[in-house]
Amino acid sequence: MKGKGGFFMRKRILKLHLATAFTMKEKHYIAQFILEQQRMPTVQEYQQVLHLKKEKIYRYLHEVLSPTFRDKLRKNQKVPYITLVDAAYPLKLREIYQPPLVLFYQGEIALLQQPVLAVVGARKCSAYAQTCLKILLPEVIQKQIVTVSGLARGIDSLVHRITIGQKQRTIGVIGTGLDLFYPREHQSLQRKMMQEELVVSEYPLGSGPLKFHFPQRNRIIAGLCDTILLIEAKKVSGSLITASIALQENRNVLAVPGNITAELSQGCNELIAAGAKPVLRPQDILEEFGK
Repeated sequence: MKGKGGFFMRKRILKLHLATAFTMKEKHYIAQFILEQQRMPTVQEYQQVLHLKKEKIYRYLHEVLSPTFRDKLRKNQKVPYITLVDAAYPLKLREIYQPPLVLFYQGEIALLQQPVLAVVGARKCSAYAQTCLKILLPEVIQKQIVTVSGLARGIDSLVHRITIGQKQRTIGVIGTGLDLFYPREHQSLQRKMMQEELVVSEYPLGSGPLKFHFPQRNRIIAGLCDTILLIEAKKVSGSLITASIALQENRNVLAVPGNITAELSQGCNELIAAGAKPVLRPQDILEEFGK
């Protein structure tokens, strides 16, 4: 969305996103109103149309007029970002349940429009998982398929490093503000990806690695991809949750089978038993992209 109207719409969505008075669900109701009416609701509309409590409405209005919030808004406006009203916002992500109102980013935003393979797995991954990734990934990414993962320890960082090593493109989705690095040992990798690839986050500057941020980050990974590959996961794990979200969003879900006695293979094996496609060779992945 371009022009003066587009600028104000973007700013309204950003202000709503940065505010703390409303829940995510409430913010989506308000954002939908803004998109449909091309303006902010009145106090009466907040109550009668959106069914929000008066206390929350006035808390929000007080918050956005405060000097602290204005400073927060000013700082975050200096970071590149896309909102639900922007043409650059990927359709795949827009269609998920409660898509992020705003994505802050550093790097090449056009990567979001490319065919994307999400690859997720255990932080404390096994040698078997690492070997599988090194066998499967290079041939796939040579077909101009972008990888996306979470810049975490283990499989995530290996996905990014293999992709970069093959001179192909990768996207990192993080659970902090773009000015922070978690884990800290991935600072150089994250900086490199910000300069040469793409790193995105729905969290404003200064946002730390809070526990609830990571399930929210996982829904973005699932939303950005066309297909998701689970390399290795315990029966209960964040990676398995990401795959489950992807399944709910009608993504192609693939998994690498593993030793039936290995705890780190339980998630993949059960996912395959439930109907996920087993991956034994690179072509099993490429087929999902019509290659």
